[in-house]
Amino acid sequence: MAVGSFTLPKPRPTPPHFSRNQVAKVLHQMGVLLELQGANVFRVRSYQNASRMLGTVTQDFGELVASGQLFEMKGIGKGLGSALSQAVLEGEWPEDWVDKHLSTPAGMIEMLGIPGLGPKRIKLMHDELGVDSVASLKEAAEENRIAPMKGFGAKSQQRMLDGIELLARFRERRRLDIGLRYGEAFQRKIAGIDGVNRATLAGSARRRKDTIGDLDLVVSVDAAHHETVAERILSLQGIADVKGAGDSKISLILDTTVFDDTFAVGHIDPNVLDAIGGDDYEQLEAGGTIDAQVRLVPPHVEPFTLAYFTGSKEHNIAMRQRAIDRGLRLNEFGLIPEAKAGDLKGMEAAVHSLQALSEQEIYAHLDMEYVVPELREDMGEVEAATSGKLPNLLEMNSIKGALHNHTTLSDGEASLEQMADTARKMNWSWLGIADHSPSLKIANGASSQDLLDQGRTIKSYNQTWADEGVDFRLFHGVESDILAGGKLDHPDEVLNELDYVVASVHAMTKWRSRDEVENTEELLKVIDHPATTVLGHPTGRILQGRDGYEVDLFAVLEHMADHNQEGRLKAVELNASPYRLDLDWRLCKHAKGLGVPVVINPDAHSIRGLSDITYGLMTARKGWLEEGDVLNSLSGKALAERMN
Repeated sequence: MAVGSFTLPKPRPTPPHFSRNQVAKVLHQMGVLLELQGANVFRVRSYQNASRMLGTVTQDFGELVASGQLFEMKGIGKGLGSALSQAVLEGEWPEDWVDKHLSTPAGMIEMLGIPGLGPKRIKLMHDELGVDSVASLKEAAEENRIAPMKGFGAKSQQRMLDGIELLARFRERRRLDIGLRYGEAFQRKIAGIDGVNRATLAGSARRRKDTIGDLDLVVSVDAAHHETVAERILSLQGIADVKGAGDSKISLILDTTVFDDTFAVGHIDPNVLDAIGGDDYEQLEAGGTIDAQVRLVPPHVEPFTLAYFTGSKEHNIAMRQRAIDRGLRLNEFGLIPEAKAGDLKGMEAAVHSLQALSEQEIYAHLDMEYVVPELREDMGEVEAATSGKLPNLLEMNSIKGALHNHTTLSDGEASLEQMADTARKMNWSWLGIADHSPSLKIANGASSQDLLDQGRTIKSYNQTWADEGVDFRLFHGVESDILAGGKLDHPDEVLNELDYVVASVHAMTKWRSRDEVENTEELLKVIDHPATTVLGHPTGRILQGRDGYEVDLFAVLEHMADHNQEGRLKAVELNASPYRLDLDWRLCKHAKGLGVPVVINPDAHSIRGLSDITYGLMTARKGWLEEGDVLNSLSGKALAERMN
């Protein structure tokens, strides 16, 4: 039973038919539904209290109910205890709970997803204005019918409109880092089930797309364990709802209880946080969910299923055509000779499949080199795999450092010393510090004097490390705002004291209001500035937050290529923050073709932020980048020579 985003989960085959988390969530839903319908406040509170109490229970939930101990717990009266016993032991939700879900307009429940909007206000707007959905709420706000209501006002009305926009972006797709956190947490739980041979995350998450939709997991399991494994999966923590459970496919909704630790988004620099919705975004993420499909297959079919559901669709089409050219049929069940398959379909045809114990063997059957998941986008990888020209993709052990990072001198939360110490623990041999320049007030940009003082400190540390024979050094730079006319945000005499400059756009309102030609010309001018070393986050996009400004990056990269050919280092940043991943992976491949160096930068504002280099590496690999294509693979000495 599903209404809006509220669901009454389907029962498991055997008692306890519902988990503790499922029951606690339904109790919370009932409290909200009662409030939406104007029920007595004490009745509402009883459901809320029972939900909170069950959320902290550590004992075996099935035993608590079966033994009757549930009735002895604080907040569980006779009526509520009987209702819960019926649900858990018999697999049937109480009739009045079902009625409450059915009688509440789905649109009113959907409105609860808007940050800061609770049941009381929704009921008021429903009673006074007839608002019963997100669409009708938006219409009422745009017609200025909400602001005049007592207790609301213009600010509340605008916040609702902002919340509606944020909710739409949030539900569309999830960023790579968030999707991977859900997917890998659920994968680990499934892999730990007895009888599971292997559980693998597939789909766009495995291909490392910058944003992903649903999660896909492929689980290899012998026929003898199939049923028990399916039952164990359905009982795992973190499942908010079961949308469907067939013989080979289980469709689920996961929530943040899938994580063993408390879910948190971590430190976000103010500029990014503002673009993605501020505290409202963090509220959405903390209560977020994601759809997942689990496919249970026998071991001999698993490589084919994994390849098929990894995708992409375009790569699969190209692979199927290559199979057809060889008289073969490639699908999720096998690689089957057409002469033997005939009119057979699915698993019946798969009995004639060529054997493949791994994806590598599928590619080998088609006379191809193995194509790693990141490259499976039909961007030339099939042709490269057939001609022995696949790239030797960048690996994490090739990363020696990164240039774009912040400290407490601007808007970072860690000191220079803390950032350097963390980089050394990551086995990096160098680290670049590029705090913000003065124009970016929101980031507490560093003055010229503070920047020069930081430089003297860095020189002192570098000398000490050199004297001690420590293979580590700091590079001193600045992230300079790009000002009007392609100028930088410090006097030339200050910039000349630095090792490098990351030139970045932050005045997004201005840049997004201009056309492509004007923005492109401005970037070409700043690239021509002698002090500019790196073009930072080249489009200014924030994933799930805002589109970038209009710019012809092909022209920009070609201009940078001209500089590099003449011996002047002009590198383009692949900003590794999962909120940015800018340069886009498609343009990474174009930069590589032009010979423009890429530098992967975490844009770290904390010691934890340095680990975002991982997402940059994923994007770099997806963009066909090899060790020689990135500045990060250079030693400190080689990089210093390259920048001089």
